[in-house]
Amino acid sequence: MNSQNSPFLLLLLLLLSSSSFAKLHFNFYQNSCPNVESIVRGAVKQKFEQTFVTAPATLRLFFHDCFVRGCDASVLLHSNNHTSEKDNADNLSLAGDGFDTVIKAKAAVDGVPGCKNKVSCADILALATRDVVVLTGGPNYAVELGRRDGRISTRKSVRHHLPQPDFKLDQLNAMFKKHGLTQTDMIALSGAHTIGFSHCKHFTNRLYNFHSKNRIDPTFNSGYVNELKKECPRNVDERIAVDMDSTSSFTFDNVYFKNLQMGKGLFTSDQVLFSDPRSRKTVNQFASNNSAFEEAFVIAMTKLGRVGVKTRNQGEIRNDCSSIN
Repeated sequence: MNSQNSPFLLLLLLLLSSSSFAKLHFNFYQNSCPNVESIVRGAVKQKFEQTFVTAPATLRLFFHDCFVRGCDASVLLHSNNHTSEKDNADNLSLAGDGFDTVIKAKAAVDGVPGCKNKVSCADILALATRDVVVLTGGPNYAVELGRRDGRISTRKSVRHHLPQPDFKLDQLNAMFKKHGLTQTDMIALSGAHTIGFSHCKHFTNRLYNFHSKNRIDPTFNSGYVNELKKECPRNVDERIAVDMDSTSSFTFDNVYFKNLQMGKGLFTSDQVLFSDPRSRKTVNQFASNNSAFEEAFVIAMTKLGRVGVKTRNQGEIRNDCSSIN
């Protein structure tokens, strides 16, 4: 059953939108730029057809933006002296295709008579993120709109705001809880790794020097270890990257969770979701029921899209997504 046709999902979305967040709503641009969703979708599709990296890059960009200063497109801001969010070490691996997707979608929107400078970069990023999920086979969902763009972006503000590859369950839960997200939300959002990729340096300690003892992480699948060692030998070029989902890396599906069941989680923060009995039940549920995963993912993305949003005079609608007006 496709989640976009699920009555249960629609009911949950109605409950979420009507009871807890009046600042954003689905038809925010119905008067100022009524075709914004189709315009953004067209630009994103064109970019996606040029390179698949568009999908994981845009999805990760949205997550990094929301978790630092809230969903205000502050991660898109550029500084000549390298002091903005994007210059922080945790953001240097963000693929340029994610930024380019927003830039191209913004240009497409502003190129339509009546829409110029009417739609925020933060909303364009939120819409583009939904669109790349759909383009890779994931669930379609309505996106709440009405965000304004932030005017502040500092490298220091990223500190301690993003989950790290070596996080354990308690650390993950604590960080997500700060943003109003539950353990189930966290596990569902982790499922986005089904189309992600990672540079070797983020997990090779599990292959060669686990806990500084020159051994392999025992939770790793032995066959998977051999595959990874071929792609990421010791002292590998840090620019080398591998798929987070070794089975179906081009499709947004629940195979990520099936991989965890087999010890094929790339990061410690992935595999711990199955290793820890407190989260294993949810992993098993998502692994056995793709619709359950998709429904949980949509709920989590809707909640994530509300984190720290700025509305009305709290922010602005940038003319250029990389600089304040």
